[in-house]
Amino acid sequence: METAVKKLYEGLFLIDSAIAASDWDGINALIKNILEKNGAEIVSMRKWDERKLAYDINRKSRGTYILVYFKAPGGSIRIIEREIRLSERVLRLLILNAEIMSKEDIEKDTPLMLIEKQSRQPIVAEPAEQDVEMPKKPVTDGIEEFAGEDGNIDETEQGE
Repeated sequence: METAVKKLYEGLFLIDSAIAASDWDGINALIKNILEKNGAEIVSMRKWDERKLAYDINRKSRGTYILVYFKAPGGSIRIIEREIRLSERVLRLLILNAEIMSKEDIEKDTPLMLIEKQSRQPIVAEPAEQDVEMPKKPVTDGIEEFAGEDGNIDETEQGE
């Protein structure tokens, strides 16, 4: 019996946001089942982000991305892609070879995780500006150029 060499792959699955919100566990189970059924070992699986789509796909304007790193034999990738595309719950799929990625790259925070971390940080209030009395400028600022030698404004020059 020949053992196939498993390579590391990165899969990005696009799911309709409404379906992802209503049946998150079902979507995760679908992806896991298809991958594991075809000999893949899941290394990491997490929600990447939810975004507005550049164009509607199947009349959907928002999508949730699921980022999955998995090890699988090269020959199973076509089967995995076909089964995922046959599923009506996944809008789009992209699988890339991720052999060059390090463990740190795989564990890097997703955009969603960064937003969540920022929202947990306490908001420090800016120190209130002290009430500083601004010097009052005379109303005639900028009008001096129209005033004559006697300090009066020549109405004929003002209109020009």
